[in-house]
Amino acid sequence: MELGMIGMGRMGGPMSQRLLRGGHRVIGYARHLDALRQLEEKGVIPASSLEDLIARLKAPRAVWLMIPAGGAVDETIAALRPLLQSDDVIIDGGNSNYKDTQRRAQMLKASRIHYVDAGTSGGVWGLENGYSIMVGGEEEVVTRLRPIFETLAPAPDKGWGRVGPSGAGHFTKMVHNGIEYGMMQAYGEGFALMRHKTEFNLDLHQVAEIWRDGSVVQSWLLDLAASALAENPHLDGIAPYVADSGEGRWTVAEAIDLNVAAPVITLALLQRLQSRDSESFSNKLLSALRNQFGGHEMKKK
Repeated sequence: MELGMIGMGRMGGPMSQRLLRGGHRVIGYARHLDALRQLEEKGVIPASSLEDLIARLKAPRAVWLMIPAGGAVDETIAALRPLLQSDDVIIDGGNSNYKDTQRRAQMLKASRIHYVDAGTSGGVWGLENGYSIMVGGEEEVVTRLRPIFETLAPAPDKGWGRVGPSGAGHFTKMVHNGIEYGMMQAYGEGFALMRHKTEFNLDLHQVAEIWRDGSVVQSWLLDLAASALAENPHLDGIAPYVADSGEGRWTVAEAIDLNVAAPVITLALLQRLQSRDSESFSNKLLSALRNQFGGHEMKKK
C-alpha cells in the first residue's frame, strides 16, 4: 500500500521504516531535510513540498501526520485541504486532543475528506516490537487502511483496532497515557522507598530483574526501569525534573468533567509539576507556618 508521511522525526522515522519492511511505498515530507535524507537511504521517497507529496500519491490518497499536537496540525491540514480530493484520508498519528480531532473531522467532512485518528504507543522500540494503535474513524475507511495498521502493529491481529468514531482513538490514547503516569509514579515511589532502606543495602537492579518474571507488577515499564538501573544504578547526573506531554492534564480534566474519581492519575500529574519547582514557595510557606504557630525550627539554605 502507498502512504504519504509528514513529520519524519523520533516516531515518524521508525514508523516509516517498519512500513517499508512490510512492503509499503512511503513518500515522506519533513521541514528538516536532514531527517528526510537519512530516511531516503532506507527507502523513503523524499518530497520537496506538500504539493510534491500529494502529486506523487495515487488517489484515493492516505496521508499520515506525525507532528506535534496543537496549532501545527491545524496549519498542516489547512495547507493540505486544497490539495486533496474527495475520498482522500488524513491520519493523525500524534497526540492530539480528541476534541480537536472531532472538530477537524467535522470540518473536513464538508470537503468529503476523511479524518482518522490513530493514537500510537510504542516509542523508540516500535520499529522492532511494533506499535499499539488505537484507531478512531469511519469503519469503511479504517478497513481500507487495514494493511497499514497491520504492518505497524506487533502482529496483524494484535495491538491495534478501531475503537470507535473520530476522536475515539485519541481519547483512548489520552487515557492510556494517564494510566502510564500513575504506573510510572508508583514504580518511582517504590524504588525510592527501597533505596532509602539503607539497612538492607538493596541492589535495585537485582530487585527489578526479580520482579520482571512471575510477579504481578511485571510490565514493559518495569523492563525499562531494570535497563535504566543496569546502566546507571544511582541515576547519577539525572535531574529530578519530569516533563509532561499534556495528555495527563487532559485525562484529569476529562475525569472532572465526567465526575469520575481518578486520584492516582491526578496525583501523578501533580508530582510531575512539583518536580519542576526547585524553589517551592508553597513548601517554604509551610515551613514558615510551622515556625509561626509552634516555634518549630526552620531549615535555612
